[in-house]
Amino acid sequence: MKDSSIFTTAVHAGTKPDPYSGAIMTPIYQTSTFVQEAPGVHKGWDYSRAGNPTRDAFEEALAALEGAKYGLAFSSGLAAEQAILQTLEPGGRILVCDDVYGGTGRLFRRLWAKYGFDFQFIDMGKLDVVKAEAAKGVKMIWVETPTNPMMKVMDIAAISKIAKSAGALLVVDNTFASPIFQQPLKLGADFVMHSSTKYIGGHSDMVGGAVMLNNPDLHEKIRFVQFAAGAVNSPFESFLMLRSVKTLAVRMQQHNKNAMLVAQFLESHKKVQAVYYPGLVSHPQHALAKEQMSGFSGMVSFDLKGSYDEVVRFLQNLKVFALAESLGGVESLVNHPEKMTHASVPEALRKQLGIGPNLVRLSVGIESADDLIEDLQQALAK
Repeated sequence: MKDSSIFTTAVHAGTKPDPYSGAIMTPIYQTSTFVQEAPGVHKGWDYSRAGNPTRDAFEEALAALEGAKYGLAFSSGLAAEQAILQTLEPGGRILVCDDVYGGTGRLFRRLWAKYGFDFQFIDMGKLDVVKAEAAKGVKMIWVETPTNPMMKVMDIAAISKIAKSAGALLVVDNTFASPIFQQPLKLGADFVMHSSTKYIGGHSDMVGGAVMLNNPDLHEKIRFVQFAAGAVNSPFESFLMLRSVKTLAVRMQQHNKNAMLVAQFLESHKKVQAVYYPGLVSHPQHALAKEQMSGFSGMVSFDLKGSYDEVVRFLQNLKVFALAESLGGVESLVNHPEKMTHASVPEALRKQLGIGPNLVRLSVGIESADDLIEDLQQALAK
């Protein structure tokens, strides 16, 4: 997909004039059930858990954004992750990127490990390690890129080749990049998942998840999980998500622009130890990021100098950045991963990854970049 066409796709995907009224926006079909002409004879929908015209439109838009044949909407990102795991038979090894969202690690370690799955958390930036571990037998490889919160970039195409050689499925969590800046299916992924709570929803007012894929057999499996387990978006949430998709491309441009300016400011500040943003030339995987991404998104992490108490004072003195969980909304947020989003990560792994008391993660919004930098400046000064 050409960079220019993603704007058109985002506006029009999944949306057709309503055949009843001519409404340009897909209506909210706020119904639990549908009248049938005869037993088993209906217009394509029988019960809203199984399918709903509003959710169908949103799922069509999701597929179009990722250049996929199929898109499925779920009630949360973690529900989407569970559905992917439920396409597997019990047991077996799954390789997981060591620097993943804390909720993903918690889901794997605390819940799914009880059902015979052996989750191995490894540094997927080291392709020789991935290859060696995959050679021991593996059912699935789970990649997050850029990673949360250290912003490491993984080579999707190279890991895809390793996965295929091992007979494993490749899952890519594309939440941080969004479909606007990265399309992992074109690089060899089998599943792409998102917490649509984040950039796809984009307004911090909904929770949702999404899975996009091309393989019809895998689609049949995960569609059954969606239907049988029932963790789906309501018609109203589907309507709001579809509305948000229309502005995704333009929002991501502003997130990207602001984040670059913020990252450059932080990198030049004497009270900042290190900045983690793939758009910076100083980022270890900057060249790879340029190769597989068309933009670097709005997530920036950095280490502050000083004590933990000074970090807390910095967080409390911010006025435009709000101290809160989550990311990807139009407003700027600041997060302390060690105490907030990644508190459930085992302490030894947190230390190994560099998630310590001085690490701060920013979700850079679409406000004026000057206002954001001024806010950071005054909080750093205090």
